[in-house]
Amino acid sequence: MRWLLLPLALVAAVAQAQTTPEALVLLRKIHEATQKLSYTGTFVYQQGGQTETSRITRIADAAGGIEKLEALDGTPREVVRTRDTVRCYLPDRRVVKVDRRDARTFPALLPDELAELTQHYVITRGKRARVAGLDCESVVLMPRDALRYGHKLCADAGSGMLLKARILDSRGEMVEQFTFTQIAIGSVSRDKVKPRHDARSWRVVETAATPVNMAESGWIVSSDLPGFRKVVEVRRKLRDSGTVGQVVYSDGLAAVSVFIESLAGRSEPVRPGLSNLGAINIVTREVANHAVTVVGEAPAASVQRIAEGVVFKQLQ
Repeated sequence: MRWLLLPLALVAAVAQAQTTPEALVLLRKIHEATQKLSYTGTFVYQQGGQTETSRITRIADAAGGIEKLEALDGTPREVVRTRDTVRCYLPDRRVVKVDRRDARTFPALLPDELAELTQHYVITRGKRARVAGLDCESVVLMPRDALRYGHKLCADAGSGMLLKARILDSRGEMVEQFTFTQIAIGSVSRDKVKPRHDARSWRVVETAATPVNMAESGWIVSSDLPGFRKVVEVRRKLRDSGTVGQVVYSDGLAAVSVFIESLAGRSEPVRPGLSNLGAINIVTREVANHAVTVVGEAPAASVQRIAEGVVFKQLQ
């Protein structure tokens, strides 16, 4: 019985806590640093017993900057991002995937409107530490409810650059983590963000997205999770043929995507249920001969709640 009451007691304690001005100042410093500074470094992504190492280089400029991410282990891949476009180079397949930029990635994880986060997170200063040989100041974002994860961010005390980001579950245990092992902040040569591959003869796959109103096709997709509001509703090209509808909800820090794909002509059956990869929970179910897949950086119960709210009503 005590085990059942502990999370409730934690939620109650967080609900009564207050965000501190000092913590918000540090949060703004982190956001500005990741947007305005140029840098190059190596970071490690960790979830469970798995790790993945990447090299990231970014040039900040008035046009929104350009960033290159290279996977240093596993399948070779290279991602080049600008303000509007993401190009993913897959040398093993001689393929370039092109998409518009619609997601934040480490270390630029924070939204522009930081004040909105205080409605759903208690933001406080944490302990000082050292990361990648640099003195580090930390800030902790604890959720005011059980619908989202907690976050602990650690930034360079001088520049404010985010050096370490940890996602925490309701028990305060790590779900996933990004950590710089080496970073150099300052001027970066333009050639450092150019693709290494001559991809002029490669196949280009564009995952074009067009705005759509899913309700016009009979789909009711909504989020009754407090603080999660709809930010994107589009239809995307899927593989070589067909399309998939996508609706994205976000509380400013975490995002949940709903994908709706027709099963017509599909050979493999839908495998309903819950799966997860680090902080990402995935719920799949079949609705009206469509596969509904909800993917979110949120606790399983939250993702399941959104998935169960997807309904199809035949239009008259």
